[in-house]
Amino acid sequence: MREIDPSQTGRAEAFALWMNAPMPMVTLFKTLDVTNLAGLSRRRGCKFNMLMCWCVGAAASRMEEFYLLPVGETLVQYDRVAVNTVVALRDGGISTCDIPFSQDLGHFEADYLSLTGQVRDTGRAHDLEDHMVVGTSALAQYDIDGAVNLYAGCYNNPFLIWGRYRRKLLRTELPVSFQFHHTQLDGIPAAQFLERLQEEIRNLKL
Repeated sequence: MREIDPSQTGRAEAFALWMNAPMPMVTLFKTLDVTNLAGLSRRRGCKFNMLMCWCVGAAASRMEEFYLLPVGETLVQYDRVAVNTVVALRDGGISTCDIPFSQDLGHFEADYLSLTGQVRDTGRAHDLEDHMVVGTSALAQYDIDGAVNLYAGCYNNPFLIWGRYRRKLLRTELPVSFQFHHTQLDGIPAAQFLERLQEEIRNLKL
């Protein structure tokens, strides 16, 4: 990771417009067809949330905007992407875990299981400060249509939230909300990211 001059990037105008905005976050909502992931999870014994996190990482890693992030008053460029997930701890609390994205799903799954298990056992978050982290939060026991996250000013990372998937007659659907900092993304690439996420979900094979 390295600090870069915003004027030398395609986000120069966005940086000037939105870095000091009182509320620079934007949220999009989309209902995804997760029929393929739900089926793979049942047939292969994989965690549905792990598969979703891999697809998020796969979609983000294909877009140059996801390697830039506003941090403090600067714009930082990263070489690698990670996906964050919320972990339920043994004492009833929660913590977070950054999983480095790998195109190799087997490698990613091994890291996911190992690192989330480590966080669950120790109660300590696992942070990757040298990765551009896409946050996720799965409220898998609850039916929600979406969420607008808080903005604290110290965490500008893109963030996805979803609840329990919904079984229809011939398909399984999952509403998601996607929050992002306007300095990092405009509406069109954010919508394109959600389309690419849908493609990764639909085309994933094990």
